[in-house]
Amino acid sequence: MHLETPPAPITFRPFAGPADYPAMVACANASFAADGTGFFRTVDDVARDYASFTSCVPERDVWIADAGNEIAGYVRSWPWAQADGLQLYSQFAVVAPHWRRQGIGAALHAWLEERQRTQAATEYGSAPRHAHHAFVTQGETARAALLEKAGYTPERYFFTMVRPTLTDVADFPLPEGLELRPVQPDHYRAIWDAHCRAFQNHWGYCPLDDVDYLKWLQSPIFQPHLWQVAWDVHSHQVAGQVRTYIDAAWNQGNGRQRGWTEFISVGEPWRRRGLARALISHSLRAQAAAGMTESGLGVDSQNASGANRVYEDCGFGVDRRNCAYRKVLVV
Repeated sequence: MHLETPPAPITFRPFAGPADYPAMVACANASFAADGTGFFRTVDDVARDYASFTSCVPERDVWIADAGNEIAGYVRSWPWAQADGLQLYSQFAVVAPHWRRQGIGAALHAWLEERQRTQAATEYGSAPRHAHHAFVTQGETARAALLEKAGYTPERYFFTMVRPTLTDVADFPLPEGLELRPVQPDHYRAIWDAHCRAFQNHWGYCPLDDVDYLKWLQSPIFQPHLWQVAWDVHSHQVAGQVRTYIDAAWNQGNGRQRGWTEFISVGEPWRRRGLARALISHSLRAQAAAGMTESGLGVDSQNASGANRVYEDCGFGVDRRNCAYRKVLVV
């Protein structure tokens, strides 16, 4: 296999363990800042994530451009499958701004695609279809250009929406027959299952399993004291939910007090009755009570249930237009 190789002093190597975390974080945060993505990671964040991976083996699936006293860039690969059988191979990629335009990104990407082709042939050969997959945030123009040059095309657009204040929150009432209940530990599985059911027909849906559930229980965004969950008073089923969270590291890195109005779902029997708006209004008030001054969320730009309009009614506006790129992978 021929890979583009940039000038010395760069050498390429696999992930070497936790000792790499500080330099990886420095590289990633420099890349995020240069592209204006708003992302911010800490060593603790990366250590926690890498310890919990189930479909990615870092020693095998991470490739690093080593500049001696720093990491110039790195990529990470992991597989997942849509419910329709499409086998996907995702990627994370960063190059520090002062190391760009030297062929490092192209060399890392060539390694990543070769790794994914090998994995497709040796581990997922029975899958009916395969594709490389990359999520690109607005601002990552150099990465988008590299992907397009490599034959990737935009598959779907996603918006990051922001409500710039948490004042004047509209009071949308809960539909009749539903009530909010404080979240208890014996509710967790019902809440998880209801959300999975609500999303099973959405674009790109990936079925989740018990391992995913256990990881969710340990996630830093697992903050049930902020969640807004509506229950049907007659059937005692979860009708809808907003699993609000606060990312303290993101807020510190960006100098903001933003909460996240995320994991919004309404079960099919309770849709088109105003439940999502009611849950969002409760979520926004909970964020304000927790000291937040703004809120954000992500949404599929082609959401079939009209979520964009609902979020606009609740005071959110589009802040970023992000893109999922894909490229057919032939085994």
